[in-house]
Amino acid sequence: MAFRGATLRVLPLLALAVMAGMASAQSGNAGTVQGTVTDPTGAMISGATVHLTNSISGFDRTATTDAAGQFSISNVPFNPYRLDISASGFAHLSQNILIRSSVGTALKLVLQVQGASQTVTVESSGDLIESDPTFHTDVDRDEFTKVPLESQSSTLSSLVTETTPGVSADSNGLFHGLGDHAENSFSVDGQAITDQQSKVFSNQLPSNSIQSIEVISGAPPAEYGDKTSLVIVATTRSGLGVTRPTGSAYASYGSFGSAAGGVDLSYGGKSWGEFIETDGLNTGRFLDPPQFTVFHDKGNEENIFDRVDYSLTQADSIHLDLNYSRSWFQTPNDYDNLNVQNVTNGTGASINPSFGSGAGNADQRSKINTFNISPTYTRIISRLLRLLPEHESAGRSGPRESADLIHRPVPHPHQRRGAWRLLVLQGYPQHQGRFRIWADLPARARQPGNCGQHL
Repeated sequence: MAFRGATLRVLPLLALAVMAGMASAQSGNAGTVQGTVTDPTGAMISGATVHLTNSISGFDRTATTDAAGQFSISNVPFNPYRLDISASGFAHLSQNILIRSSVGTALKLVLQVQGASQTVTVESSGDLIESDPTFHTDVDRDEFTKVPLESQSSTLSSLVTETTPGVSADSNGLFHGLGDHAENSFSVDGQAITDQQSKVFSNQLPSNSIQSIEVISGAPPAEYGDKTSLVIVATTRSGLGVTRPTGSAYASYGSFGSAAGGVDLSYGGKSWGEFIETDGLNTGRFLDPPQFTVFHDKGNEENIFDRVDYSLTQADSIHLDLNYSRSWFQTPNDYDNLNVQNVTNGTGASINPSFGSGAGNADQRSKINTFNISPTYTRIISRLLRLLPEHESAGRSGPRESADLIHRPVPHPHQRRGAWRLLVLQGYPQHQGRFRIWADLPARARQPGNCGQHL
């Protein structure tokens, strides 16, 4: 939620800041790729290089296994990826993985020993194919840092405009997708933001704090509400897993006296992390002017963004986003706003009113303060979707049948319960993710001699 105005309620912010000091973890639209790398005998391989890429979005991340052969790559946006593992003395291993849940993916990778004689075989690895049926565009930070942005004060909107097909720019940082601009929506780390992202309506999250974006066009999925034009799914940067403090700083100066600068810092450990970013802008052309000549159009903007992640356990984690943005700008004048004069008499009664002393040039100004606090708690109940009945019959032990719907034998009338119980079990790997459903009527009353048996 965002509040405009100069008043900030301090107590809720302090309470959430204490929460941040205690804990925090994955965002609502990113997961973790973790696992172990071993040789054929099961011995752990340390120092192996794990390379995770997505050639479409430009995602590129590298990790190295520790002494226990383990690796972890956090804050991976939902998408398919290519995983490449290499180690000295072992054959190269590649495979495709899919991240579609904040639960992430746990892998056990086995590298084969490299033989004394080698045969080089060139094979096609195939294209990176997505199973997502929605029309969308994926852009990662490694890619959009190369994109020239047309607006310094609306960099996120400019990023969407410059990288997404079918999106056209409008004045003051607004953009139009395949529909009404009022039907656009943002989802930042799982937090829905439906405010219009024009500079005259609200301040934007700085693009320097964004890790990746997915722009869904046309017919967004129902999980994003009833918006019909564009949904921009943004994942922010994280310090989780950054054991060595890493940061950057930049500064620029351009036309209209535009000076900008910023600094960011990431640091953390295996179970916690923090990313903080701050930037500022001062320019003589903040809004798009109505005339070719720019005058009375000064403005400035300041942003600070902080993301804290902490994993309490393997199943419990807390994630917190804090953002404050402030903008001050003049409403651009046109020639009719210069040397404005007061009407002394004749108003409404004459076509030739009399003017008195001039009131001067119009001087309208605006100021917007935006506060955003977004805490998220995640608990992983199970890594396998299983809604089990109280008791499983002996016939259900062992391998499952491949049929999607299995009808169980109807129990004896005295063994029926009034309510149905449902079992949904995710398919085993050989079934490629198919689902099985069993319907059962567990016993209400037992027949004599069957008191120790379960259906």
